[in-house]
Parts: sequence; C-alpha cells; structure tokens
Amino acid sequence: MNNLTALSISIACLAGLATFLAVGPLSGIFFIWAATIAWAAYFFLGATPEALKNTIVCGIFGVFMAWLAAIQITNIPATAILGFPFWAAVTVIFSVVVMCLAANIPALATIPASVLGYSSTFAYLLQTPGKLTKEILFSASLDNALVVISISIVVGAFFGQWSGQLSAKLTK
Repeated sequence: MNNLTALSISIACLAGLATFLAVGPLSGIFFIWAATIAWAAYFFLGATPEALKNTIVCGIFGVFMAWLAAIQITNIPATAILGFPFWAAVTVIFSVVVMCLAANIPALATIPASVLGYSSTFAYLLQTPGKLTKEILFSASLDNALVVISISIVVGAFFGQWSGQLSAKLTK
C-alpha cells in the first residue's frame, strides 16, 4: 500500500476511535477539536519523537499561559477605566509576550504548539458557558481548562503518533 493511502486509512480509523471516545465514554474529559489540533501539530512538527515531546510540552505550556491570563481576566472589574475589553486585551498581550519569550528556554521553543494550546484553552473558556470563573479555574476538576484541555492535547498528540505508526505498518 502506498504511503498516502496507508496514512489516510490510519488517520481515518483512529479519528473514528477518537470520535467514539469524545462523544461516548470520555465525553466532557476529551475534546475532539483540541485533540485533533494537537494531532495535526504532531505531524506539522515532523511526526518524530521530538515532535511528540514538543507538541505535548509546549501545548500544555500554552494551556498554562492561557489559564494564567484567564485568571487575571476574571479580576478585571466590569467598570474598569478604559473598559473590560481593553484590559482583557492588555492581559492577553502580556501573557502572549511571556509565552513567546519563554521560547528562549529550549523545552519551550516550539511557539506554534504553545499558541495552539493557548488558543484551544480560550476556545474552551469563551465558548463553554460558566467555565471562565475563578471557582472553575481554581478547581481540581475536569471543568478546569488547565486540566481538560491538557488531557485532550496529550491524547491528541499520541493519536498522531499512533496514526503514523499504524500507517508505517500498513505500508509493509
């Protein structure tokens, strides 16, 4: 079997399994959209052991930076001078600068993976009612973006690796 066909079959089969998990037994714990973002990042970064590590480490770092920004955003009063949107934007600016400057640390040097984790976290927080609260952000629960998006990134990165491994077996 040629490489493209093998990879297509492997990704499709594992995407079916990931979907089953996301809408079935792991619903609310494993988000398919966050997982497929990490899955794609794994391939984009080269589909190597280093890509797996960078996708996971930098992806979770991005989640952490977004989580910190979200905590700060919950501290902005609605009546803040210049308005809530302005101060939320300033908070994001500072957190993104820190996240990008952290690339000076070799383990955090894969900025695109960090940005994917950051964006996935805010997607969850802004699109899921009730998640952008101090109570949820500080909870040790699966409602907390720091926990649930990190899980989805790790699982998604491994799905990327597994699809590459299955594809290699199918080409033999």
